[in-house]
Amino acid sequence: MTPEIVGPEVEPRLDWIALTEAIVAGHALPRAEVADTILRRRGDTLLTRSAWIDGLGLAVKAASVFPDNPRHGIPAIDGVVNLLSDTTGALEALVDFTLVTKWKTAGDSLLAARRLARPDAREILIVGAGAVAHSIAEAYSAGFPGAHFTVWARNPEAAAALAEATGATAAPDLEPAVGRAEIIVTATMATAPVIRGGWLRPGTHLDLIGAYRPDMREADSDCFRRARVFCDSRATTIHHIGEFMVPLAEGAMTEADIVADYYDLGSGAFARRSEDEITLCKNGGGAHLDLMTARYILDVARGG
Repeated sequence: MTPEIVGPEVEPRLDWIALTEAIVAGHALPRAEVADTILRRRGDTLLTRSAWIDGLGLAVKAASVFPDNPRHGIPAIDGVVNLLSDTTGALEALVDFTLVTKWKTAGDSLLAARRLARPDAREILIVGAGAVAHSIAEAYSAGFPGAHFTVWARNPEAAAALAEATGATAAPDLEPAVGRAEIIVTATMATAPVIRGGWLRPGTHLDLIGAYRPDMREADSDCFRRARVFCDSRATTIHHIGEFMVPLAEGAMTEADIVADYYDLGSGAFARRSEDEITLCKNGGGAHLDLMTARYILDVARGG
């Protein structure tokens, strides 16, 4: 059987809310098996992330990272998502890497916000102005219709460009922007905290995306002291990302303080319980989310 090739042409038919529901459905299946491998050649890297969910199938997301490529007008990151049949193991589809990564990352955060942010929240602050910030503006517009977006970034020109492209307002100063926001989404490459817990007002939802290494953080330990803490996946965050590792080491929180991850959606534990509480969710990603997202995209491409 010749595998299907699914590219960016399917994107106009995708729906952010439908994707979040597909992620919920994926977590109702048996727990995913996941594994990562990394190969390096000097400064270049090959990363493969694999997942198998009984009843949904298999996925292998292969990503090449060649930092010198932009000097030659070539993207630094490229790859493909291989989707394989759950029943036969046959290769069903090759799904566009960039499309899966974009929709997985923003859809993951949107699902958390739909469960943890106040339903009437309409003041959304995006911290960062890169590609993820653009997709966050798209996703959150679908989940919170009529919301007003504010953008802050270390590079004011980048913040202004994102604001112009999305209809948002560029904020010159971060602290007052945090104080006004009802939802805060961070999508930076910060290695030191940019969000301070003392800036957060009651009822705020804080969505942390950017940090993905042990030496990276976007929120200080006071954020974790003040908030009810959640994550998309305990397995991909607690012992892998500085966002959790540092406050755990400092005693600002314990692993037991992480209320729930997406495998607790069915029990109702992954939810806001009062209007005034501060909620925090760490988006750590994982190959199982790539599998759920790629399967959703393939179903749409097939007319589902």
